[in-house]
Parts: sequence; C-alpha cells; structure tokens
Amino acid sequence: MPFERIIPHPFTAGGVQAYAPLSSGVYGISNARQWIYIGETGNIQSALLTHLRQAGGPLMQYQPAGFVYEVCDQNNRAQRQGRLIQEYDPACNGHLSR
Repeated sequence: MPFERIIPHPFTAGGVQAYAPLSSGVYGISNARQWIYIGETGNIQSALLTHLRQAGGPLMQYQPAGFVYEVCDQNNRAQRQGRLIQEYDPACNGHLSR
C-alpha cells in the first residue's frame, strides 16, 4: 500500500518546517527519478531536518527534492516502514539507519 499522499512537499528547511508535523510516523524522501529513503521516527519534522543537516551524507548525494509522510503511532511505525520499503525499494535504506 503506497504512501497516503503521493505529491511531495519540498525537501528544504522551509518546506519541512511548514509541512512536516512534530508527530510520530513514517516519511519518504525522493527526487524526480527515485525514492531515496524511507524512515520511521517519533518526530517527523526533526528527522527530516537532521537529514538536511547531513550535507555530505549518502542520502544527500541523490539530490533529494521532496518528502511525504504519514502520521502513525509508535506501535505501527516499524511495520509500516517495512511495507513501504518493500514497495518502493529506496536507494539508501540499506546504508542508513534511523
């Protein structure tokens, strides 16, 4: 089952602060060609801002342009993340841990 929202928000500090909630959930980061990373966290906004600050990291080498997210509780996050990783096969999930 794909992300609930498929139209991404801009993956910039301003876009993350404007659109990403301070809530528990899963998130996906992409560029125009592929899914780069799918994560799960207790604070979506904080996790996305952390990725943005890692300018030389493997995720940023893929030139991410957008993000999507779903709010979900801690008990369902890991399972939902696993399903999304299977569906989208993001480039960096084997290289990053969150």
